[in-house]
Amino acid sequence: MLLETLGLRVCSSSRMLAALFMLVCVRSGNAQICTQGFEFDGSLQECRDVDECVVMPQPCRGDMDCVNQDGGYSCVPSGFYERGYRPRAPVLPQPRFPDPPERVPDTFLPAQRPVGPSYPRVRNPALCTLGYAPADDGTCNDIDECETNSHHCNPTQVCINTAGGYTCSCTEGFWLIGGQCQDIDECRYGYCQQLCANVAGSYSCSCNPGFLLNPDSRTCLDVDECEDEPCEHGCFNTYGSFMCNCDEGYELVSDGTSCMDLDECSFSEFLCQYRCVNGPGSFTCICPPGYYLYEDGRSCEDINECDTGNNTCTTEQVCFNFQGGFICLDPLQCQPPYIAFTDNQCMCSAENPACRERPFTVLYRHMDLSSGRSVPADVFQMQATTRYPGAFYIFQIKSGNDGREFYLRQTSNVSATLVLVRPLTGPREMVLDLEMVTVNNVINFRGSSIIRLTIFVSEHPF
Repeated sequence: MLLETLGLRVCSSSRMLAALFMLVCVRSGNAQICTQGFEFDGSLQECRDVDECVVMPQPCRGDMDCVNQDGGYSCVPSGFYERGYRPRAPVLPQPRFPDPPERVPDTFLPAQRPVGPSYPRVRNPALCTLGYAPADDGTCNDIDECETNSHHCNPTQVCINTAGGYTCSCTEGFWLIGGQCQDIDECRYGYCQQLCANVAGSYSCSCNPGFLLNPDSRTCLDVDECEDEPCEHGCFNTYGSFMCNCDEGYELVSDGTSCMDLDECSFSEFLCQYRCVNGPGSFTCICPPGYYLYEDGRSCEDINECDTGNNTCTTEQVCFNFQGGFICLDPLQCQPPYIAFTDNQCMCSAENPACRERPFTVLYRHMDLSSGRSVPADVFQMQATTRYPGAFYIFQIKSGNDGREFYLRQTSNVSATLVLVRPLTGPREMVLDLEMVTVNNVINFRGSSIIRLTIFVSEHPF
């Protein structure tokens, strides 16, 4: 052909004619030039589409995926094709090849490698391909179909000019469905971590109470409310909220942040043995006079004033301790016709006529009992110290048992036990005369001895 002999080859093949874009190869020496979005394949001797999604670094912004197209590419939402959508190729004008001239003038200028998407300078404007227009200097300039409004994009689409043509696309936040640009509902696809509001072409994320929106405007950061010290006592941060707790001895009130003192003394009357005193966040047990608080902090123990020396007894007196107190006992004074036999025993001699109807001896004893002691209870034991052949003994309460709180149970022929049968309340002092009668029928003898038992009943049951 004439064009080939002059060094200019117009490339044409059935595969190139089927493409969406006009592909024109211009040969000047060994140089081959293709339109933007294509590159020359030497093995096929034709222009092949460039995959911009592979060769370009980050062609799409944000969470958009790149989809290659003939002569260009599109950005779609991430995972768009996994949801069953498929891109629709834009409808572009069919390429038209110019008719080759019958004769090329001898003034043909050697082709120069153009800068950008332009063609060799020629003097014949008929050599400019579709999408280009001849310039006054003999070059071919790209026609901006978007600016000249010569494109065929849908009104909802955006025209993007390309070298030798144009592309119909959608703005960010829209995708092409059925030839129309429709809003992408980003909220449907979980663009926001918590709350999402869709708007035309975009979306807005927000967070639940207790969270702050991160700088990425999508995810939420938990707010540590405890930093503001909202609780009266302790604070525990939780995901999206917080919890208040109170120190021991306090309870959380209805506002969820304040603490109120617990009255532990109202829970049970058995917290303290004697008396419970409530305090801020705790309680204290106290004991009555004559007692001290045991190491368990709740029980009361008697103070033995006679051992500690914390008493008012003189040197002539004898200190006797009982539960919750003490008493100073004067030296024994025996009333006539009794005479002192020991420091706690008076004796009436049988040789004295005044003693014939009286007990032979009176022995003085002291003991203490707790108020409210459970009954029955064995509290005192007595027995004969001298035994005579043929004698037997009778035990009885001679006086002091007006309320019948006690009785004597004989445990053997020479002993008996004093039994408490009714609870006693104190403080109270009781004097019982416990009599032991000795009977000897062999020598026709009958005599008695008395134990004068003084019982101090404490005020408290401990």
